Amino acid sequence: MTVLLWILAALGIPALLFVLWLAGVFLKEFFKPSPDDGAEAADAAEEAVTAAKLGLLPVERQNTEYAAPLPADWAAALAAVRTGDWEPAAELLRGIGRDWERRSAVAFLLAEPAARDDEWLLAWEAARPDDPDAAVVRARSTVKLAWELRGAKQAQYTTREQAEGFHRTLRSAREEIARAAALNPDDPTPYVAEIWVALGLGYSNAEMDKLWAEIITRAPHHYEAHFSALQYWCAKWRGSKRLAFEFAERAAAEAPLGSLLTALPLIAHFEHDESEDTAADNTPEMLARVNAALADAAAADPAHPRLPELRHLLAFYLHLQDRNEAALEQFKLVDGHVNALPWRYRGDGMARHYCQVRNTVAHAVTATA
Repeated sequence: MTVLLWILAALGIPALLFVLWLAGVFLKEFFKPSPDDGAEAADAAEEAVTAAKLGLLPVERQNTEYAAPLPADWAAALAAVRTGDWEPAAELLRGIGRDWERRSAVAFLLAEPAARDDEWLLAWEAARPDDPDAAVVRARSTVKLAWELRGAKQAQYTTREQAEGFHRTLRSAREEIARAAALNPDDPTPYVAEIWVALGLGYSNAEMDKLWAEIITRAPHHYEAHFSALQYWCAKWRGSKRLAFEFAERAAAEAPLGSLLTALPLIAHFEHDESEDTAADNTPEMLARVNAALADAAAADPAHPRLPELRHLLAFYLHLQDRNEAALEQFKLVDGHVNALPWRYRGDGMARHYCQVRNTVAHAVTATA
């Protein structure tokens, strides 16, 4: 029996070695880049070099937190609250006054650190119990906290505990929103925050219409309010493709030049576009939308806090329409900060996606120069 086993082993070893060799060949071939992959990598590298020659920044130097550099006083207030000092933030909001666009933007920025650690906000509230500025930051931070508790995944991938915490926190936010609104009755900012409560708690369309009336009475062409409301009317939330486009087109048509609300039809298109080519981006309607947005951007206050968001959209759609020289102009104006549509939905890959498109544009322009 022992001799037989030795014979079988001797016969089996060559077969085993052959199998291992064959597996190695297979794995090597499987993981070896195809000629097309190599060509694509070479093209990408060449495009990156072209972009660098134009002074455009590489992936690792793109800021993924903001759509544009923060004004110095905004950045200073944020830095201060992270050390527990609330007074620069209070001074900033006091100075902004009735500039509702900037007020809502700053309140949102302050809400993010407050949602993680609110000791500085508690100190502000203790020192000035009825300060409407502290109250609006509190309201926004509670809404922000609710969405962080929920997480970014789709509803079917959200746990029961996440959903319960999300809804419970949103309900408590409604009380804080009401208090902030009562302390500063002219301010639309608390109602802008409530739009995200409407999304999460599932306000009916009639309830949303009532909330919207509170906003446009106070600020009829408020960019952040319109952006947020458009999310509500999208098919993925509480509306439909038809309702989203109706809202977006009406708002853009009624807004004065420089309000940036021409971004809304582009966003509605982006949110509902399921095509796999660029034909849908090159219709006469889309060409007209992009042209209107270009005129809107040109007429806007250069310091408008939302202008970079429109420029990111313009760069993307101008590229899809083969208008690469115009696209490159927009890319140059926003390069270095990428937390905006259309890149934002790529999550950790937003900077890479941005640079891929930007580099393609830069190379196309240089090649035809």
